[in-house]
Amino acid sequence: MVKINEKILDFSLDAFHDPASAKASAGEGKIKKIKLSDYKGKWLILFFYPADFTFVCPTELEELAENYNELKKLNAEVLSVSTDTAFVHKAWHDSSPAIRKVKFPMVADPTGKLCREFGVYIEEEGLSLRGTFIIDPDGVLKTCEIHDNSIGRSAAELLRKLQAAKFVRENKGNVCPASWRPGHKTLKPGLKLVGKI
Repeated sequence: MVKINEKILDFSLDAFHDPASAKASAGEGKIKKIKLSDYKGKWLILFFYPADFTFVCPTELEELAENYNELKKLNAEVLSVSTDTAFVHKAWHDSSPAIRKVKFPMVADPTGKLCREFGVYIEEEGLSLRGTFIIDPDGVLKTCEIHDNSIGRSAAELLRKLQAAKFVRENKGNVCPASWRPGHKTLKPGLKLVGKI
């Protein structure tokens, strides 16, 4: 299982991807092969969820879709991942107004191999826990958040964590205190707060 500050392994998986406008006709997206290494040089967010056609998952994916442009402005790509096939992702995308908003690739991990690598696979159910992982442009894991499947996540908090990870990468020697947001004070270990509020 990958750990914080370790390089992730490369994986090649099927994904359903419909980058067109949410107002476009359903069914225009494509199923394609993607590799995690395709995103080298970008921040990569892996967003694991239990299953398509469920209750909490569409609320999370819709909120993530609504924040996708802000994440892309930070040179990030999002890959949502479940153990459903790419064909099931396509069917869900075509039938759900909430999921039709999703413009990032929806990755299929029916064997659970990627889920196992990130420690979110539930063996007795063949499903994933809710797990969110931020990987830096060098392919190194920087954050990990895993929830019980009854607890939904916050896209706003994910955006804040990405902003903090990006700031720390670009400002060596600085660290971000609790609830840090861009423009707020940072810390230099052994020194006082740096910057302005």
